[in-house]
Amino acid sequence: MTIGNLVRLLSDGNVHSGEQLGETLGVSRAAVWKQLKKLEALGVELVAVKGRGYRLAHRLEPLEGARIVEHLPAQARHLLTRLFVEDQLPSSNEYLRQRFNQGAGHGEVCLVELQTAGRGRRGRVWTTPWGQSLMLSLGWRFDAGVASLEGLSLAVGVVVSQVLEQLGAAPKLKWPNDILMVDAGDELSKLAGILIEVTGDAAGPCEVVIGMGMNLSLTESQRAAIDQPVAALFDVHAGHTRNQLASDVVAGLLSMLADFEHVGFAAWRDAWNARHAYAGAPVRIIQGERVSDAIAGDVDNSGNLWVTENGHSRRLAGGEISVRRRL
Repeated sequence: MTIGNLVRLLSDGNVHSGEQLGETLGVSRAAVWKQLKKLEALGVELVAVKGRGYRLAHRLEPLEGARIVEHLPAQARHLLTRLFVEDQLPSSNEYLRQRFNQGAGHGEVCLVELQTAGRGRRGRVWTTPWGQSLMLSLGWRFDAGVASLEGLSLAVGVVVSQVLEQLGAAPKLKWPNDILMVDAGDELSKLAGILIEVTGDAAGPCEVVIGMGMNLSLTESQRAAIDQPVAALFDVHAGHTRNQLASDVVAGLLSMLADFEHVGFAAWRDAWNARHAYAGAPVRIIQGERVSDAIAGDVDNSGNLWVTENGHSRRLAGGEISVRRRL
């Protein structure tokens, strides 16, 4: 019995007795009880109904590979080599890097319900409760060198934003790797983060793993444990299915990657600038020990952010740079 098997039984929203769960899963009631406690420790709230059993406190839809593939358009199915759906991994990015080491990886997607060692940009930890986010990694092999990948993380942000807009959301993009959305408190907060890892020859073939994590549901205690304002999609746009969302994001990313090496970020620049969260706004730039204030401008064809600092234009070219809204 796995946590995933247990959640899939409970995901119908009905009350299930420990005895029924045990019979279905082929384990004792005591074993079921231990797994239920583990589930609560992973951030999944349960309700105990006296004399009847247990149910989930909130709707939870487990990911299903067959349903995700079923919703993919024909082009995306052609580009997709393999889809993995895992209950738990240290890191979906690491999982796909290992696939590349084994001679696979290209066109492969890994979705995971829970990451135990997930991380974002600048080494930050990315943690979410079991089954209440959308965490995926996608592997792609480029024939050209690393220079051809300029602006790729920004193009990913555009793709994900376009998917969210089709659902009625109004995301904004924060250079270079974040997707923001107005949260339940009417503040612009982080909804999703993007992490791109590249291996290979700087002038020749290289392998890319694109990681994306998006908050779908978060409790108040979970928000309090995160060191920045965060948004969750289902707070303000409930009713969407995780599997359909996963399928739409995968389809959009595969379509973008099929063209990116030939057209570059220039094809996505205007779409990114149209969603720029801080366009024309005062920002604070943190680059190592250096902190400076500026006015944010647009991004260029290479994905660099231009700012005006002390009356002079300056180009920010990624790396270990943080740009924050200055109040």
